[in-house]
Amino acid sequence: MFIDRLISDKEGSASRNFMLSALFWSVIGMGSGLFAGLEFSMPDLVHNVPQLSMPHLRMMHVNVVAIGWLSMGYIGAMFYMIPSLTKSPLWSERLGNTAMWGWNLLMVGAFCTLLNGYTEGREYAELGAVLDVIAVVLLVLVGLNVWQTVVNRKVRKLYVSLWYFLGALFWFPLVYVIGQRTFVQLPGLNDAIVGWFYGHNILGMWFTTVGVGMMYYLLPRLANSPLYSHGLSLIGFWGIALFYAPTGTHHILQSPVPEWLKAIAIISSIFLLVPVFTVLTNFFMTMKGKWQLVVTDLPLRFAVTSAIFYYITCIQGPFQATRWINWYIHFTQWVVGHAHLALLGTFSFILTAALYYGLPRLTGRKWYSHGLIRAHYWLKTLGFTIMMLSLTTAGLVQAAGWAMGIPVDQWGLQIRPYWAIRAFSGIMILLGQVLFAYNAYRSFYTPVAEKESKLAQEVKA
Repeated sequence: MFIDRLISDKEGSASRNFMLSALFWSVIGMGSGLFAGLEFSMPDLVHNVPQLSMPHLRMMHVNVVAIGWLSMGYIGAMFYMIPSLTKSPLWSERLGNTAMWGWNLLMVGAFCTLLNGYTEGREYAELGAVLDVIAVVLLVLVGLNVWQTVVNRKVRKLYVSLWYFLGALFWFPLVYVIGQRTFVQLPGLNDAIVGWFYGHNILGMWFTTVGVGMMYYLLPRLANSPLYSHGLSLIGFWGIALFYAPTGTHHILQSPVPEWLKAIAIISSIFLLVPVFTVLTNFFMTMKGKWQLVVTDLPLRFAVTSAIFYYITCIQGPFQATRWINWYIHFTQWVVGHAHLALLGTFSFILTAALYYGLPRLTGRKWYSHGLIRAHYWLKTLGFTIMMLSLTTAGLVQAAGWAMGIPVDQWGLQIRPYWAIRAFSGIMILLGQVLFAYNAYRSFYTPVAEKESKLAQEVKA
């Protein structure tokens, strides 16, 4: 029946559909980011089309990457990993697929509203009231599905990934409601404080917790090695729970917010080094004696690269949260580079590893081309590295200009080459993602892929 095809109850279908939807939105989101980046180098690229102006494209880029690519991919990965860890099927595949269609509807609404400038104006919280309500309902549905799956589990102990997934699905809906003007409206500076409570905790209580949980799932399996320390993993989990929530105010240290709130934010940011080093110690000790596998195992290569970027992100974050350094680099492209280091360098890479690992197991088909996977890896890694270096260098040029009181029209010309380099790196990143999408299409949707899959299974048998 049509309803069975639309809202399937087939095992693994919700996970697969969330993953493939995320991959589709990733091309849209990264494409809009590239277009916005090109307009820095070529301001006259588009005339009299407000939907393609840089502010509209920038909102589109941020929300589609964060909510469409990363969040949908995260949910797809959780729907795959949690049944594996609990030895129990997903509580309701139909509910999962209903949430998947609802999430795609949410993204279509975001596409239509943000490109036309309808926004609530908070960082990472630009969606309108109707879309905010839809997002909260969908988060509750996803959380219900996950929690019920864990309640019905057939194993007694909870592996550490489950701690991170369950924590994220408990914290993030609360953070989302607090951070949206639809639900909480405050005047003046209080709005900025609440806005950055949300803006930083969408990173800490959602992207970090689920991303680290996926690392804990993938690395031991891909390296065929037991997790180094379950105790360390729980220290990392509770460290994030204790120290992450108050850090958002370090984004507005130059504003007249209360000094005690600034101090708490800075101290908490530095204390985050504790869970960071427990997580990284666990990752790298789990990989001990297994590093040679990175050469041949492509999902593992993405996962290890993600862990390396996570290390750089989490050293840089507390470093730039301190008062003087924050004052020096805050209003520069350094901060833009840091944001990409977290979302593109760390969490996009671990999600990509999860998709490369999970989709063949969900569909029973092999990847169409390992050459395309290698090309994707190098385009994404080199493209991101070039982007990070160009943004960091441009940020230091800007910081020096601000600090020495040089007029903007004089030092602004000096960063034009870095805009061009950034645009070039964006082309590499988007091309890699297009190859990823093409590989998925040939692998899971074409008759040729089906024939090759059947032949491979026959040969294996």
